[in-house]
Amino acid sequence: MLLVLCVDLDDDLGRKTGFSTPVIGREDVEEAAVALATADPEDSDVNVVFQGLHIYDDLDARDESVEVAVVTGLEGSDVKANRKVGDEVDTVLASLTTGEDVTALLVTDGAQDESVVPIIRSRVPIDGVRRVVVRQAQNLESMYYTMKQVLADPETRGTVLIPIGILLLVYPLALLGSLFNLPGLMLGVTSALLGLYLISRGLGLGEHLDETVERVRLSLYAGRMTLIAYVVAATLMVLGGVSGLDTIETVQGETGGSVPVALAAFVYGSIQWIAAAGITTSLGQITDEYIAGSLELRYLNAPFYVIAMAIVLHAVSAFFLDRAGIPYLATALTGGTLLGIVSTLTFAVAESRLAEESRRAEGA
Repeated sequence: MLLVLCVDLDDDLGRKTGFSTPVIGREDVEEAAVALATADPEDSDVNVVFQGLHIYDDLDARDESVEVAVVTGLEGSDVKANRKVGDEVDTVLASLTTGEDVTALLVTDGAQDESVVPIIRSRVPIDGVRRVVVRQAQNLESMYYTMKQVLADPETRGTVLIPIGILLLVYPLALLGSLFNLPGLMLGVTSALLGLYLISRGLGLGEHLDETVERVRLSLYAGRMTLIAYVVAATLMVLGGVSGLDTIETVQGETGGSVPVALAAFVYGSIQWIAAAGITTSLGQITDEYIAGSLELRYLNAPFYVIAMAIVLHAVSAFFLDRAGIPYLATALTGGTLLGIVSTLTFAVAESRLAEESRRAEGA
């Protein structure tokens, strides 16, 4: 049996005529169609129901097994409307007294109603979909529905509308630039904005930026010291960079210098600031781990490692700049190495003893 199923997703039939849905059978469907046409002659669902009756009459004249029904959804809610259509299709199928396999032919008035196709297909095989629109407005509703979907989806809206908006700014910015004799600058700014947007979309920078902002927000609310430590460390890194550049200028003014010498000068002038930034971030992380109750003793190695590396790099760079001799270099290398070893062994032994005491306490 072929079931001609007329779909009214926004329930114009029920709202405008008071008919209880689903409507099943040739006579009842015709009565419903006349009632809807009388209530609102301009409603596109009128065409859907009459088209369903036309298909029914054509197939019935050929002595084919056919039935016609109208199912409706709800106004203003796609999810609930789809569910209601599915429930009404179940009601229609349960009312069919036939031993034949049932297939469906959907009759709709546009792409919006066709969104329920997967719902109906899960209940009954679909032989086809017949879309009914006014000839003078062919594809108009489908175009409208597509544009409505594009504008309703934030992801698609940002992808499509923002580049178009930037391109539309070209002309007014060019006019503005001509007033100040800077047309090239205005066009360059517009092109740069469009290029940066496309690059950010292609690399997914927007998602990463949203994640970073969310982490910062959660850190602020959670009172995490790491956030403050990172801000202070970034400031110290900037100061270290400035100090390193000043040292390069001083060294080049004294000796000229090559690339290795310039690199050694930068390290010599900035290492103390970089070390302070490393110690700050490590102490902030240690504080957060302690507050969270997940601190392990080996985490305390981090500040000592930073100090050890800073000592070694400072000595090596000073030696390259002839500001320190071999004794200082040897002492710094030995001291930095011993500091790292002592720190590692101390916290490793302490951690193992605490673990052993914990096991003994559990055994007792």
